[in-house]
Order: sequence, then structure tokens, then C-alpha cells
Amino acid sequence: METGLLVTILIVIFALAFDFINGFHDTANAIATSVSTKALKPRQAILLAAIMNFLGAMSFTGVAKTITKGIVDPMSLPDGLTVILAALIAAIAWNLITWYFGIPSSSSHALIGSVAGASVASMGFGILNYSGFIKIIESLIFSPIIAFVVGYIIYSIFKVVFKNLNLPKTNKRFRYFQILTAALQAYTHGTNDAQKAMGIITMALLAGNYINDPEVPHWVQFSCALAMGLGTSVGGWKIIKTVGTKIMKIRPVNGVAADLTGATVIFGATFIHLPVSTTHVISSAILGVGASHRIRGVKWDTAQRMVLTWFITLPISALLAGFCYLILDLFL
Repeated sequence: METGLLVTILIVIFALAFDFINGFHDTANAIATSVSTKALKPRQAILLAAIMNFLGAMSFTGVAKTITKGIVDPMSLPDGLTVILAALIAAIAWNLITWYFGIPSSSSHALIGSVAGASVASMGFGILNYSGFIKIIESLIFSPIIAFVVGYIIYSIFKVVFKNLNLPKTNKRFRYFQILTAALQAYTHGTNDAQKAMGIITMALLAGNYINDPEVPHWVQFSCALAMGLGTSVGGWKIIKTVGTKIMKIRPVNGVAADLTGATVIFGATFIHLPVSTTHVISSAILGVGASHRIRGVKWDTAQRMVLTWFITLPISALLAGFCYLILDLFL
């Protein structure tokens, strides 16, 4: 078997592994609030999230196309397959490290930083598609801010609309409604997150001259959707605990507001073909809702630790990918 084909097969395997890990790493994003409010039992929530993640991943491919050519043109990389394999290894390593410590870091940041880092290690900074790369970075930076503001506004509206209702009865009704919002959030998670691995595999197929245009093949879309759905079914209990309990005490009405916020921002990004960090968006939505509910009720030390992780993920994953590329380049 020729080296190029072997590396391409390895890329497909690692990309599907990344999607699988992304599934259990980011399961908490979609279901943490519904589990913490007991709207759903953990197993029910994970099964719901797995199904909706799969359906979401099968619905769109616009974000995948942005990933394919937005960071770097795979056709311009003489050793593009090595670059992509190095990026996947680094992104997977960072995902596993943060999962082990229960830190809700961004799989999106890890993957995008890794692709950029491996590309720069190969051809220098001039290889980056700066217009597309900056656009992607802007979406990653501004989406959590938007989620915080939208969460604050939505819960402020809830406080006015439902202020005269009996709190225990209102929470019971919202607990039922939260099943729907959790499903919606899991669906939107699939529409954005699963496409990143689709984009990486398509990027590899272009770099290896196996396809001629950035249209995502159907087998790639189905494989990535299935990998993410299966990964979601495993669950990420450490991160569920962080997102669902360590940011603020979440009640059903808070959970519904946070779920609606997260789903709205994520789907809005998917609609305009931009990748966002679902981890950042949903955590920021909870922070916005918490600040609107009672600012002292938010555990800001947890928020600070999460924000720090958000900032360091891009540069660390880029350095990891550059190192992985240098190692792989010795053997491939």
C-alpha cells in the first residue's frame, strides 16, 4: 500500500476518533442542565443527545466547507496529508487531557489551532488563509459574548413574564419543557460540531487528490454523524458535573433559558457556515442566565478557570500539532 493512501486511511480513522471523543467530551454541553434539574435521568438524556446529535450532523455541511478551506488551502500544502494527521493527533490529545481533568475546553479551538499549527510548521506563517482564519477566530471569540448577552436578556424576559406564577408549579412545567429544549440544543450541537471532522476528512481527500471539489461526500457525512452519535452515547460525566453544577445552581426555568440561548446562537452560526465552540456558547449562556438571575449565585472561580482554558487551548494545540508534524515528517 502506497504511503499516501495509508496516511489518508489513518486520517479518516483519527478524524472519526476525534468525532467520537468530541461526542463524549461535549455531551455535557447539550444535557448538563437537564440532568442537573432532573428533567431527564442521565441515561435518558444521553440517549436523547446521541440521537439528536446524529440527526443534526446529517442535516448540514456548510461549516465543513468553511473548515476545509477557511484555515489553509489543502491543495497548496505539498505534504498536506502529514499536516492533517499531525493536527488530528494533537487535537485528540488535548481533548483527552481536558476531559480527564473535567475541564470543558473547546474541541473546536483544539482542532482549528492544531490545523494552523501543523500548517505553519510545514510551510511557515504565509501558508495560512488569513481572511478565512481570522473570520473563524472572530466567530469563536464573539459567539460566547453573544451567548452571555442573549442568556441574560432571555432570562430577564422570563423573570418579567413569569413573576406572578407559583414557583414550584412553574418549575415543574419548565422541567417538562426542558426535555424539548435539551433535544433542540443537542440537535444544534450536531449541526455544528460534527461538521468539523467532516471538513478535515474532505480536506485530506482534496490534499491527496482523491476528490476535486470541497463538497462533503455522503459517506463522510454519515460516518462523522455516526461517530459523534456513538461518542455522545458514552457520555462525559466529569464535564457534565462541571457545566451542570459548578457554574451555578440550575433550576428548570434557568435551564430552559440557557438551552434556548445555546441552541439559538449555535444554529445561527451553523446557518452562516461558521464554526463555534459549543462548549463556550453553552457555558456562556449559563453564565448569562446566572448573572441575570442573581449575580452572586454564579461561581465565578469556575468561570475564570474555564475562560483560562479557552484562551490557552488555541496556542497549546497549535504547539502540540507543530511538534507532532515534526515527528511525523521524520517517518513519512
